[in-house]
Amino acid sequence: MTEGIEKIVIRKAFIRLMPLLLLCYFLAYIDRVNIGFASLTMNKQIGLSSYTYGLGAGLFFWGYFFFEVPSNLIMDKLGARRWISRIMVTWGLGSAGMVFVTGETSFLIVRFVLGAAEAGFFPGIILYLTYWFPEAYRARMVAVFSVAIPMSLGIGAPLSTTIMLLDGVAGLYGWQWLFLLEGLPTVIVGFVVLSNLPDRPRDAKWLTSEEQFCLQATIDREREAAQVRQVTSVWKMFVDPRILGLSLIYVANTTANLGLAFFLPQIIKGLGLSDLQTGLVTSIPYVFGTIGILVWGYVSDRYNERRWTLFLALAVTAVGLAGAAHLGKSNMAIALISLAAVGIYGSKAPFWPLPSMFLSGSAAAAGIAFINSVGNLGGFFGPTILGWVKETTGSFEMGLYALAAITAMTALASLFIVKRKQESQTGIGATVLAPVRENKRREVA
Repeated sequence: MTEGIEKIVIRKAFIRLMPLLLLCYFLAYIDRVNIGFASLTMNKQIGLSSYTYGLGAGLFFWGYFFFEVPSNLIMDKLGARRWISRIMVTWGLGSAGMVFVTGETSFLIVRFVLGAAEAGFFPGIILYLTYWFPEAYRARMVAVFSVAIPMSLGIGAPLSTTIMLLDGVAGLYGWQWLFLLEGLPTVIVGFVVLSNLPDRPRDAKWLTSEEQFCLQATIDREREAAQVRQVTSVWKMFVDPRILGLSLIYVANTTANLGLAFFLPQIIKGLGLSDLQTGLVTSIPYVFGTIGILVWGYVSDRYNERRWTLFLALAVTAVGLAGAAHLGKSNMAIALISLAAVGIYGSKAPFWPLPSMFLSGSAAAAGIAFINSVGNLGGFFGPTILGWVKETTGSFEMGLYALAAITAMTALASLFIVKRKQESQTGIGATVLAPVRENKRREVA
């Protein structure tokens, strides 16, 4: 694909696909973490302890764990348009269904069901991006897509606390209105996906036949050139040490990410703020997280470098969390949490292009889903750790220290994992995580 055609096609694909995908993930993350804002009043009204709340917040990710790989394999066979639409409609209904929670048991059950309904969405989109964008663009595309995470938290924080002001309207609590009004739009967008998302370049009516051919040929050629170092068997994928290594890195990152996200409103309210003020201040770290992920994605693609950009993002996360724990209840702690957010979200840009460098076909669908499903168990560990620490010590500081320690150890481990793979120089493992010294575009005649 010549440079002129490449720029035109990539620009078209970006404009047509990324805004809709960004909106979908924006809604997904709002529906995933709005429980953090609901907890400001819900916990007391239905009798949840800090530990039970943390357990239920994390139980979502066990639903994810059990259904993630099957979901992604189905999407690879059935097509992204229909399957992503199905995921969105069911999880939107599940999120709105939180309005019926009345106590500990129903809270835990609905959280698990919600995780099972959403399973496969994120890894499905990561896989979908490999169908459309050549390798040289993927960190930036992952970065743009993942901007939805800090954006949803930054916008969702004041939005959620504002919705909760409807407390008492039509006999519903504010947190019930929160789940209802943030869950139902997901169902609507699910049907938009069904009618507007093309599965592959050949299905895109907004590309000319020449553009369809050139884009598909480039992606196919990259895949064929990488066959000598790619895993194509689903069963081999499950025992590949690279998959296990990436899962370890991601579980630590998610532990820090969602441990912080689910309890940040409570941490900030501890500064003596109102619910509405808490929502506004909670958005600050996610503004910096948005900047971080875009910068990290640009740098990672600009220098075609995954190893050190990933390590630095994890290191920044650890420093920010430890600093926030050290400062305790102070305004400066918010600044350090903002630094941690830069690292937490910045790490996603160099991380997610890695699996497709050594996986293809069904193995790619299963491998990306497996990494995400195992990694998202951090969404169980993080809230559970912080909930237990808060219950035991009466404060969050030691919990933040624990998250910082986990992330710091993972940053160091990522260097050893990368170094071992870089030095192995055998078969499919030789260049997966190694820095790339040249960034040449492939051309298709």
